Amino acid sequence: MARSRRSAKYLDIHPEDPQPRLIEQAVAALEEGGLIAYPTDSCYALGCRLGDADGLERIRRIRQVGKDHHFTLVCADFAQLGQYVLVSNPTFRLVKNATPGPYTFILPATREVPRKMAHPKKHTVGVRIPDHRVAHALVEALGEPILSSTLLLPGQEDPPSEGWVVQDLLGEQVDVIIDSGEVGIEPTTVVDLTGSEPVIAREGAGNVDRI
Repeated sequence: MARSRRSAKYLDIHPEDPQPRLIEQAVAALEEGGLIAYPTDSCYALGCRLGDADGLERIRRIRQVGKDHHFTLVCADFAQLGQYVLVSNPTFRLVKNATPGPYTFILPATREVPRKMAHPKKHTVGVRIPDHRVAHALVEALGEPILSSTLLLPGQEDPPSEGWVVQDLLGEQVDVIIDSGEVGIEPTTVVDLTGSEPVIAREGAGNVDRI
């Protein structure tokens, strides 16, 4: 996708009944190497196609995060999630109990995850299944996880909660902005499942009592 400095395509997508035509436009942008800003059940996220190294670097530049930043694979369901991370039986039960929902789980990556997309030292990656119809429709239509990161900009305490705010902030840095009404401003609860016991790495929108 061309990187000319032009305003992002702005898509008004219904939060409960996403219009297939508009979902297809967002997915086409991802397939062409585009970067999208889209709503989830926790807050806005930045997303690109898995394996899109340029998209990954664009997210890093926007967020100003380093190589050790954990990215998240936003998945449609457990069948898809299981292709990209190693899940033991106890871990499966824990994750199933808390999803879909605003939780990100850090797990060992499988070979399906490109090396650049995983943590450089631990070879782990975050995965989650959001409880948001637009996010789910995007991933389902794409047919693979969306490589994502919370849309939290340097110097800001909270992510933006509305599409027009995202447009003001990032209108020339992303290719598509999806507006599905106001969303939350609290990132997911992050749970590290790489050790013998679950560790809450970040307390966020998800209730830790479910872990």
